[in-house]
Amino acid sequence: MRFTGSSDQRHAHPAGLVESDRIPRGVVVSYTRSAQDLRSHESVTRKLIAERLAALQGYEYAGDYDECSTYTAPVYFVPDDTLSLDIAHALGIRGETDLFGGVVPFPFIATKSITHPLSDPGATAPAGWSAEFSQLVRGSVLTGYAAFAREDARRAGARLLQNGPVRVKPALEVGGRGQIVAADADALDRSLDELDGQDLAQCGVVVEQNLTDVMTYSVGQVQVGGLLATYVGTQKLAKDHRDREVYGGSALIVVRGDFDALLQLHVDDSARRAIEQARIYDDAARRCFPGFFASRRNYDMVRGVDGTGAVCTGVLEQSWRVGGASGAEIAALEAFRSDTQLHAVHAECTESYDDRQTPPAGARVYFRGIDPCVGFILKYTTVASYVDA
Repeated sequence: MRFTGSSDQRHAHPAGLVESDRIPRGVVVSYTRSAQDLRSHESVTRKLIAERLAALQGYEYAGDYDECSTYTAPVYFVPDDTLSLDIAHALGIRGETDLFGGVVPFPFIATKSITHPLSDPGATAPAGWSAEFSQLVRGSVLTGYAAFAREDARRAGARLLQNGPVRVKPALEVGGRGQIVAADADALDRSLDELDGQDLAQCGVVVEQNLTDVMTYSVGQVQVGGLLATYVGTQKLAKDHRDREVYGGSALIVVRGDFDALLQLHVDDSARRAIEQARIYDDAARRCFPGFFASRRNYDMVRGVDGTGAVCTGVLEQSWRVGGASGAEIAALEAFRSDTQLHAVHAECTESYDDRQTPPAGARVYFRGIDPCVGFILKYTTVASYVDA
């Protein structure tokens, strides 16, 4: 049972024992659907984020969610992934104020597959597919297709190859992992043959024009404890211990308020276009997928050159869950909470694989140590006031 009791008596420890001497306003719990190494930097970071979300709302952090416990205070969830509507309802999650993340009516809606249309009107599609969504976002995304069957993906890829290499993106992979650039039909076929059939049928694959000379933007919005903040920024790259370029953090300009407040800042044309395209994508998701809601909405945007030499911009994918930029997002919310006159901040999160690097003064360190999978990694956030040009 998730929550029982009145608003005057509402807390239990995860073991279910009620405190009689001090009753908090609510509790924050971590919720993990799959077994994870508690030593990993992702697990440690999520725990610290959950603790800070508790402090931000005047709640207590109660550790991992225990379905056998009776919570006598309202429970706020920090899931490790976007939740399906049935799981959310089973947990008692009814809206944005109940979690840091998002809820979707069908699993594929949380993936990059929704970004593009099907290759043909008769192509395979899962239950809940919205043709209207791809029409609404058509001018805000790159040229590409979504497919839920190999033959549909082959037809889509062959069409795109006429204008240069294509990028094959399995829908369930994140952070660029598992993506392959195919320069010809043989390479395309090999990449599609490697896809897991069940994952393909359930969540799909994206076949998209490949860009070079890219700049990746982050645009998003978070809502926690009565605070609303919206941001735009750029992503950084880092070299991991295998000398691969991986996500190295985000540098964000965060404003108190909504997209209109963000657009009032004097940002450059590329950033402004990224904001406008992300907003269209965000509005379309709310319109086309009944049952969808999210308190954390992040959109990866790209600007680059396609195979014909044209400059292209658009949304790559959405993230309605705790993400790489969440430390910076929460740092901004904390700054707005502590200073009600503060309008905008510069918040930055950094991920480094260099064990010689030292965080700057005032930084909040999320992880510094050896991760079982990636080796040494340092993760920290900084926040400073922002002066609009």
